[in-house]
Amino acid sequence: MLPPESRIEVRSRQPAKTTSKPSLLFVHGGYCDAWCWEPYFLPWFASQGYPSYAVSLRGHGASGGRESLFVAGLDDYVADVEHVAGTLAAPPVLIGHSMGAAVIERMLTTRPIRAAALLAPIPPGGIGPVASRLLIWQPEYMVNMQRLDAPHLAGDILAALRPMYFSDNVEQAILAEAVAHLTVESPRALMDLTMRLHGGRPAAPAPLFVLGAKNDRISIPSDVNATASFYGVKPLIVDGLAHMLMLERGWMTVAQPLLAWLESDAVKKR
Repeated sequence: MLPPESRIEVRSRQPAKTTSKPSLLFVHGGYCDAWCWEPYFLPWFASQGYPSYAVSLRGHGASGGRESLFVAGLDDYVADVEHVAGTLAAPPVLIGHSMGAAVIERMLTTRPIRAAALLAPIPPGGIGPVASRLLIWQPEYMVNMQRLDAPHLAGDILAALRPMYFSDNVEQAILAEAVAHLTVESPRALMDLTMRLHGGRPAAPAPLFVLGAKNDRISIPSDVNATASFYGVKPLIVDGLAHMLMLERGWMTVAQPLLAWLESDAVKKR
């Protein structure tokens, strides 16, 4: 593992009134940063009484560690999440998207956690089959992902990447800001995901929520079902959204069932 990274970006929104509800800690997926939770999820969950935080993993967003990103692995990302969680008054509920869900799954197998939501998770079989499927659909997928330079992205790359991550009706302002937050991803972390280092039996029982999107081309419904089956829970597949479901116009179709789960007895009693 790499040395601890002290410069970790955290975005947060707080409830208007003092609350006894647990904090939420959101973990982004690959190639992006904590901003993806900023437009909708952080303010909305704060308005529901949940102190809401989003971490940018090392080498992403305004966090440090960009110079060593190419050798950062899942356990280094776990250390980043644990660092932020340790600054909160009580253990938070962890909510991860895609690679961020895999980071949380890695934590789940090695230590007790309060509760976790896995959104558009990478399947237990790892990203190998996922990458193969995307390569068949878009042969230049891997080339495009390695050419990410947000301020200078060519139109052909944007055209190739957009349908992988967004629905056709995503708001243009959101899309433009999302492009500005694109970044390269650690090849070491991607290798860890290929080697399926993100899965395993939980170290201790914890409430789990698994959700996917019907129109997701990356984490397709069968991938989500596989993750849910692995943990013995029932998944929820929402309609009309793509992979970056927290930035879609229909984001509430994810937020509302996630809120219902948060307010269920299984989570409230933790």
